[in-house]
Amino acid sequence: MFRGKDERHFHPVAPFFYTFLIIKKFHFYSECSIAPSAIKINLLGYSAKLKYLEFFYPVVTSALTTINTLKQPTSSAWVEQAIANLDIILLDHSHCERKAAGVALNFMFRYPSNTKMVRELTAIAREELEHFELVNQWLERRNIPLAPLPPPPYGAGLKAQVRPQEPERFLDSLLVTGLIEARSHERLGLLATHCPEPELARFYHGLMASEARHFGTYWVLADTYFDRETVINRLDELAIIESQLLATLHSEPRIHS
Repeated sequence: MFRGKDERHFHPVAPFFYTFLIIKKFHFYSECSIAPSAIKINLLGYSAKLKYLEFFYPVVTSALTTINTLKQPTSSAWVEQAIANLDIILLDHSHCERKAAGVALNFMFRYPSNTKMVRELTAIAREELEHFELVNQWLERRNIPLAPLPPPPYGAGLKAQVRPQEPERFLDSLLVTGLIEARSHERLGLLATHCPEPELARFYHGLMASEARHFGTYWVLADTYFDRETVINRLDELAIIESQLLATLHSEPRIHS
C-alpha cells in the first residue's frame, strides 16, 4: 500500500473520455477509454485509489501516447536522424538494453536489504536481458556486428544530477532511471510510427509497453521509500533537466541523442 498516501486530488482533466496508460502489475494497458473519475488501479502490486492520474494521463502528439512526466517532446529532427540511420540505432538500442539490465542489478547490489525493490528489479533485469537478446537477433539478421559506440552526453548529464549522499542518492537514482525509461517509451513509439520497415516498426511497437511499465516501477519504488511530495518535486526538477539535455540534437544518431 501507499502507507496512507493513497487518497490524493490530482489536476482535473476535461470531463470526457480519455485515452491513457494504466500500469497494472506486469500487464500494460494502452488506449483504454475510461472516464477520469475516481478509479482504483494497481501499480506493480501497490494499490492506489486516485482521483485523477497525474503521471499516466496522456500527452498525445500525432496519435502517439507518451508519459506525462516528460517536459518536452522529442523533436522531428531526431526522428529524421534516427530513421536515416536505423542500423546504428539498432546497435545503440542493444547497448541501451544491456545497460538497463546493469542498472537494475546495480540497485540490488547497492541496496540489498530493500526487499520490494529487489523483487521488482529482478523482474526488470530479466526482461531487459530478454530485450537485449531480441535486439541482438535483429542485428544478426541485418549483419550488424556487435561493437562499441561512443555514448551521447544524455546519460552522463543525468547521472551528474544524482546527489552523492544517501538517501538523496537513492531517490535521484530511481527517478533518473525512470525518466530514461519514460523517454525510451516515447522514442520507441516514434520509431514504431515512422519506421519505413513494417516488421521492424512492429518490433518497436511491441517494446513500448515494457518501457512504460519500467517507468511505473521506478516511480512506485520512489513513492514507496520516500514522501510523495518530495518525489514529485524532485522528479519535476529532474524532468526539466532531462529535456534540456535533449534540446540540442547530438551529432551521432542514438536512442537518446
